[in-house]
Amino acid sequence: MNWIRQLYVKNLFFYLLLGLAGGFALSFYVEPLRILCTVVLWGLLLVCVWDLLFLFFPKKPIVIQRKYPEKMSNGDINSFSLLVSSSYAIGVKARILEEMPLQLQMRKNEFFLRLSPDKGHEIEFELSPKSRGVYSFGRCNVLISHLGLFERKFTLEGNLDIPCYPSFIQMRKYQLLATTDRLVELGIKRIRRIGTTMEFDHIREYVKGDEYRHMNWKASAKHNKLMINQYQEEKSQPIYSFIDLGRVMRMPFQEMTLLDYAINATLVLSNAAILKQDRAGMLTFSKEVDNHIAAERNNKQMRLISDKLYGITTKFEESEFGGLYAFARKHINKRSLIFIYTNFETLEAMNRQLPYLRMLNKSHIVVAVVFKNTELFDLAREPAVKTIDIYNKIIAEKFVYEKNLIIQELTRNGLQTIYTAPEDLSINSINKYLEIKARGLI
Repeated sequence: MNWIRQLYVKNLFFYLLLGLAGGFALSFYVEPLRILCTVVLWGLLLVCVWDLLFLFFPKKPIVIQRKYPEKMSNGDINSFSLLVSSSYAIGVKARILEEMPLQLQMRKNEFFLRLSPDKGHEIEFELSPKSRGVYSFGRCNVLISHLGLFERKFTLEGNLDIPCYPSFIQMRKYQLLATTDRLVELGIKRIRRIGTTMEFDHIREYVKGDEYRHMNWKASAKHNKLMINQYQEEKSQPIYSFIDLGRVMRMPFQEMTLLDYAINATLVLSNAAILKQDRAGMLTFSKEVDNHIAAERNNKQMRLISDKLYGITTKFEESEFGGLYAFARKHINKRSLIFIYTNFETLEAMNRQLPYLRMLNKSHIVVAVVFKNTELFDLAREPAVKTIDIYNKIIAEKFVYEKNLIIQELTRNGLQTIYTAPEDLSINSINKYLEIKARGLI
């Protein structure tokens, strides 16, 4: 009886039956029409039998294969493909229904194609997850039809769970462009070095374009050709990312929370620091400090950071910066560059935490990341016509002005700041990191 569960009757079959019923009804008034309808009825029965035999005679004429990635990258476009092959003697029509994960809330999960005999067909589509976690794909159903009267369903029974990790696609993209010296294409600025923060590496022969001030005249006289000192950046400097898990990080922008943007930026920044021969570490905090990873530079560090970032979530409480300062004072002894991913919406909220940030800044270089509310910026720039629009515009301008005051107050107290739109956080974090290294602050 399994074939009954696989059988689906299409609308065309019912339309033909409805037409025949109308024809037989008219045949009471037009006698010759009855013979014609009878012939059409028997013909329809033969066509139905042929369609059923064609669809159900082979036992397993359709093979479905999922070519999905082992993990997805949060906030990025991920590529997926379905491979469908047919062993029917002639071409058939296929309708593929993929049961998408609930988190995506996708309704357009239907694909149409025509399958040629003994040939594989690949269906490619893209998904862009907006939250971390496990995405469960249900059954993949392929409905095959030949004459359009019936469909036979083939099902890929096994469910597939794919975890969604922080944006490793962004990390790989920055890494690839960094190795080919093309980071400017992504908005990474070329920073002019200030002062003497470089360590001597070795003496090499001069080539056109080298700086004259690094010329080694004694070595040039000895070898009877121009020689120059080669310098390298100071290495093994600790770079930390402190991620706020308080309720301020639950604010959504473009379907992603501020926490997700901070996590993606942390992954990209940590990888960039390790590529620059520095040490990368992280921790998360709210009422308490947890998920602490000491700054190291080894092959397993990025995997360890990625696994920690995968499972963290925001909490509904206000973060305690006093406990963060006490933890950093106890566990981070070497002067470090610390990026604090948080968000201050009011001056009062910032002033409550400012003493702890100032104390932390005495021992380390602190970069406070404050998110720009792009929706409020757009609302403040919109023309106002109605009275309610004027009120909304004034309130939006007040919040934008207060954000600027927050940035000014943080800068006045000696803290480095990043005031950025959420989608530009990764680029601006790397720019700030390169700027601080070029200025020799760490």
